[in-house]
Amino acid sequence: MKKLFILCALLLLGIGVANAQTVYSTSSKSDANVKVYVTQSKSEADLVVYKCDTKSDASGNKGLWYFVSSLSEAKKKVYFTTTKSEADIVIYYTRTKSEAGWQNRGKSSKMD
Repeated sequence: MKKLFILCALLLLGIGVANAQTVYSTSSKSDANVKVYVTQSKSEADLVVYKCDTKSDASGNKGLWYFVSSLSEAKKKVYFTTTKSEADIVIYYTRTKSEAGWQNRGKSSKMD
């Protein structure tokens, strides 16, 4: 019974890590899955993003991003563009974790 409990716990932990919103910032537009523009106005954003300090804090497609230094660790590769018209999604960075999330759910598939 104890072994079954440990196995279930490890599986749940693995699922949480696999769904983590790990992000790699690339300098090459062609390498990116998503082109992102950062706005200073929350009302203009498709997604409000909170930068997590640990990978375990980032989960799902909820705007909780953990930036990784290795391309192989990333779920999504993003390119930060300087023009809004070039972007797939517009984000706003928040310092409050509870504010993170989609404001334009129509674009949420871009980060799935």
